Amino acid sequence: MAHYLEFDHVSKIYRGGNKAVDDISFTVDQGEFICLIGTSGSGKTTTMRMINRMINPTHGTITLAGKSLADTDPVKLRRKIGYVIQNIGLMPHMTIRDNITIVPKLLKWSDEDREKKAQELLKLVELPADFLDRYPSQLSGGQQQRIGVIRALAAGQDIILMDEPFGALDPITREALQDLVKQLQVEMGKTVIFVTHDMDEALKLSSRIAIMDGGKIIQYGTPNEILRQPANDFVKDLIGHDRLLEAKPNVETVGQIMLKTPVTITPDQSLSSAIKLMRQRRVDTLLVVDDQQLLQGLVDLENIDHHYKDAGTVQDIMSTKVNFVNQTDLVRDTIERILKRGWKYVPVVGDDQRLVGIVTRTALVDVVYDAVWGDDDPDNATD
Repeated sequence: MAHYLEFDHVSKIYRGGNKAVDDISFTVDQGEFICLIGTSGSGKTTTMRMINRMINPTHGTITLAGKSLADTDPVKLRRKIGYVIQNIGLMPHMTIRDNITIVPKLLKWSDEDREKKAQELLKLVELPADFLDRYPSQLSGGQQQRIGVIRALAAGQDIILMDEPFGALDPITREALQDLVKQLQVEMGKTVIFVTHDMDEALKLSSRIAIMDGGKIIQYGTPNEILRQPANDFVKDLIGHDRLLEAKPNVETVGQIMLKTPVTITPDQSLSSAIKLMRQRRVDTLLVVDDQQLLQGLVDLENIDHHYKDAGTVQDIMSTKVNFVNQTDLVRDTIERILKRGWKYVPVVGDDQRLVGIVTRTALVDVVYDAVWGDDDPDNATD
């Protein structure tokens, strides 16, 4: 099967013989989230910028969707590829609306279609509609970066390049945007090439990681593969020695610890049916799924109580904003997200977005205890 993106013995050599990228070969399948990580000067940004021909390779071939990039007009190519950078790159003299729809305008979309897309994307990142008439200087750094992310999605590009997009943000904003990008990437099926120097970020976001040093790819594999079988001491040092998987190697993914029988209800059910189900199953929240088990949202007891006099169905009052994880996500990342944010649980979906389970705060706490104390009882531990 042909790969979506392929680097075949690619090098970039600058004047004086300096090899920024040295004979690298790797493939990317459609819908993957690939992180390029390494120290400064490792060649990761050069590699990424060759994908949209901001830099051309000296040797080797790069193909995208079966076509050599060397045979593709650079301007047309860049209109097909989303691009997000650290300093955002919003045009300060243009409104947020105009910033979001730059590429659709170049592609000669109608005014109506551009407006519809701008409103749709703004809603996706939970920013008010009146932001469309604001200018970048009127937004916070995190808000501007959200606009940078959705601008890259505006023309429906299948591949998005991100060059350390969250490096200048504070830790809380950075984590929120990481979650947003991962959720959008999964929901929309985009292929993302993401440059970072942060191993935690790479492990959290990627389906595969390319670790680079001196212009070469030292190791290319899934987060689990790299954590369990680092190629050499450079990779070990980049990973660090304090990660949960080293302490608890037999528990890796959310799918291993999730409960496989979450309590669900369909959107067309009445509120009285929802309350009855809650009472039977002794829960205060129901996950809402359609007939195909696709996760639609959630409804809780407080919300039902507030709207019960209005009658209606679950669909009328359910929240469609649901934080979820994939069953292949690493446990260590899910621990951080749940324990740090105080969530009681989080739904688990498969690659097809169907609900497959739920992971609870209690289950994650048990994993942490096991990782720290193993089979020992902490109450009986001695110094």
